[in-house]
Amino acid sequence: MAFFDFLRRKPAPASPQAPAPSAAPAPAAAVVVDEPSDAEAADHGGPERRQKTRRNARAGTRVLVVDDSATIVALLKRMLQQNQFEVLEAYDAETGIEIARREVPDLIFLDIVLPGMDGFNALRALRRDQATKDVPIIMISGNAQATEQFYVQRIGADDFMKKPFSRAEVFNRIEALLDADDIPRHHARPRTRAEAAEAASLDAGPG
Repeated sequence: MAFFDFLRRKPAPASPQAPAPSAAPAPAAAVVVDEPSDAEAADHGGPERRQKTRRNARAGTRVLVVDDSATIVALLKRMLQQNQFEVLEAYDAETGIEIARREVPDLIFLDIVLPGMDGFNALRALRRDQATKDVPIIMISGNAQATEQFYVQRIGADDFMKKPFSRAEVFNRIEALLDADDIPRHHARPRTRAEAAEAASLDAGPG
């Protein structure tokens, strides 16, 4: 049968292969950012991602992290302090609002699912307060339902970051909010119509 004739055939001798030429070393980049994992490299264009320069907020930028997970707070704190940021911590919304009003940070990372007051209500409170209404806020959550609610209910939030997150993602989010002076700014990104309408109603106050 043809199948057994195929098995009896002797394989053709392999042709000798010339040794592969050695690759020339790539020129060093002016600024090398933190190297992503293999998964991150695949998502961001491979080796070219390693040569990308990144703008960072100026040293001494004050960031408030509000999350009930000590692990998340410690992780963000370590990442941010490596870039010479000053980090304030809160483990519930009420404490976070109090610290934000007193210290007026340059940026807030605010968890959505918190004990007591949730992140959405904390966000509304911060936007209504004269001292904190212009502080840029990045919402964070690992809860699928809270993530879905964010895209429906976000009122005045500047961005959203899903847990778990990488160091590269944290600083990409911050970079997107920087102005020409490398300072995080509220609404550095365009607002949706719903957000603009909500912001207008908050600014108008009770009629």
